[in-house]
Order: sequence, then structure tokens, then C-alpha cells
Amino acid sequence: MEYTTVIVRTILFYILITIVYRFMGKREIGELSIVDLIVSILIAELAAISIDNLEDSVFLSIIPILLLVIIQIGVAKISLKYSKVRNVFDGEPSVIINRGKINFKEMIKQRYNLDDLLTQLREKGIKSIEEVDYAILEVSGKLSVFAKNKSLNHDYPLALILDGKIQDATLIQIGKTRKWLKELLTKEQVELENIFYGFYRHKQLYVIKNDELINK
Repeated sequence: MEYTTVIVRTILFYILITIVYRFMGKREIGELSIVDLIVSILIAELAAISIDNLEDSVFLSIIPILLLVIIQIGVAKISLKYSKVRNVFDGEPSVIINRGKINFKEMIKQRYNLDDLLTQLREKGIKSIEEVDYAILEVSGKLSVFAKNKSLNHDYPLALILDGKIQDATLIQIGKTRKWLKELLTKEQVELENIFYGFYRHKQLYVIKNDELINK
């Protein structure tokens, strides 16, 4: 009887967790956010506890699992709308190498040492730091590398506007000011509040408006 119960519960949680992850959205394991990772660990633990403890009702694990899924979906929707919330839960990409120069302050802040940097550069086929124009540590922990011979005019499109908010750190990196950006928006006849995503490249501003995103 116990073997039958274990088999039934295992199949039940297999189906339940498969459905749960379909609702949570598609992401590679290496790209899971902190919230996704926490939810995944807790779901696995709850399922394991329920399979081991045959005397307890299976609903003692199903209810918390469903609650975790609701929380995860809620946080994801709020994060999509509010960049500050997204930054709190997911963090922000960090520029480790900017125009060929290592940003040691950012490396210390992210607890990212030189060995980590060199290892990930080698994985990208980069032999020396001198070959790199930009290197960005993504929120997933992966390093995005842009070699000097592959970067067009050394002009990587860093985000200037996210969810209608100006990214001052990016303006500093490219040597521009808020006044310059606002004058550019006025020239292009685009309202800041209506911009979902905007970046500057090759002396031109590219934007995706909120209404364009909805229509798509």
C-alpha cells in the first residue's frame, strides 16, 4: 500500500510541477532570477516532503506550492511594470569592462574577482583583456563580451531609458547629460513617460513606445 501511495504521489507532483512551471514562464536554468530560484527550491522541497511523509495529507504541500506560484507570477507582473521593483528582485547588469578599462569598483561591489573575469573571457574565446571593448555581467551571472574588432565604432547600445525613467549611470558612461537627452527627445517629438525602452547608438536615439508594445 505504501509503495502504491509513493508512486501515485510522485506521478501527481510530476504532473503538478510540470503545469506549474508552464505557468511560471520559460527560462533557461542559468537565467533564473532570485525569485524564480527560491520558488523552484521551495517547490522541490515541498514535493519531496509530501512524498516522504505518507501520513500527512497531500494538500499540505499542494496549497503552499500554488501559493508560491501566485506570488511568483504576481512579482513577475509587477516587475514588468515597475523597473525599481525589477531591480530589487532581479538586480541590474554591471559593466565590468568599459571601453577597454576594467571597472574595479563594480567588481568589488559584485564580489566578482579577476579570476572569474579571466575564466569567463577564456570561455568566450578571448585571450586577453586588451581585446575587449565592453564586458557586462548580466543578472544571470553570465558575462556578455564585445570584442574591439567586433564592436562597431566602439558604440555598444546601453539603455538610456527604461520604463519612462532616465538611466543616469548610462548617461555618465557615454559622457552625456539629462539636458542633452531631453533636448533629443524634444527634437524627436517623443515624450519620456511614453518610452518603454530607449538606447542611443551611432548618434541616433532608438525607442520602443508603450503603445507599440501593447499593439504587438
